[in-house]
Formats: sequence, structure tokens, C-alpha cells
Amino acid sequence: MFLGVSTLNLDAKGRLAIPAKYRNTLAQSCASRVVVTINPDERERCLLMYPENEWFELARNLSRRDSMHPTVRAMQRLMVGFASELELDSQGRILLSLELREFAGLNKRVSLVGQVNKIEIWDEESWKGGQEQWLSDVRPGDSGLPEELKGLPL
Repeated sequence: MFLGVSTLNLDAKGRLAIPAKYRNTLAQSCASRVVVTINPDERERCLLMYPENEWFELARNLSRRDSMHPTVRAMQRLMVGFASELELDSQGRILLSLELREFAGLNKRVSLVGQVNKIEIWDEESWKGGQEQWLSDVRPGDSGLPEELKGLPL
């Protein structure tokens, strides 16, 4: 389970050191093999890092969708097309491709955000900039909440 936020540096070669709290989980669940792809939501330019086993489940599920539907096909192209299979090196780092770094606008400072089954990888400024908007989007008791969130005991 991936929880919390960690802010760290991306080195000049594009290597990202995965925090120890995540490395242990990755070593146990997927032998330190991960897949990094883009977040297809245009409003949230970040990367998504999945343990390899979680990614395979998602990719199989996505591939079974109706590829004749333009939105489904676009999602398949983006998520699978940008996907990079990576393995943590002996120092617990992954090398993010230039294409992935450019898509997410990653600079030197990066925020890793645990999302239970995956980790979001954000440029630190984008992560900080989105927080106020997200807080205003989520107002407990607001009638605009989707049905899935109504009645969620927080």
C-alpha cells in the first residue's frame, strides 16, 4: 500500500530515487519491477507508477474495452503507448525517459504521492499548485459530490 507524500530531487540524468518505505513494498510485491506511464487526465499532468503486477491487471482490463470507441482508444494509446517497464537499480532508483519527464513537466524537485495501489509522480510546483483547487473541489456535505463519495465515512 502506497501512502503519503515524499518530495525529492530528480538527478540530471532523469533518475529518481524511490523512498525506502516504497522500495520495501515494491521488492515484496513485484520484485522491484514497475511500469511508469502518463496520467491521461489533461488537467493533471503527472506520471503514474504501478507495481508491475498492478499494471498488468490494469492493462489487461484496458485492452478488453471497446477500442472502436474514440475515448477508449485514446486512453489505450496514451496509457499503453507511454508505458515504460522499469526496474529499480541497486540504489533504489528508476530512470525516467525524457518523454515522460517532458509530459509531466518534471524539474529538479519531484513529489511522489501514494495512491494505495500506485504512486503519482508530480513536479513539486504542480503538486503544490493543485492542492488549493482540490481542496475547493472536495467539500464534505456539498451536493455536488459524486454518488461514489456520498456517505463515505471520513
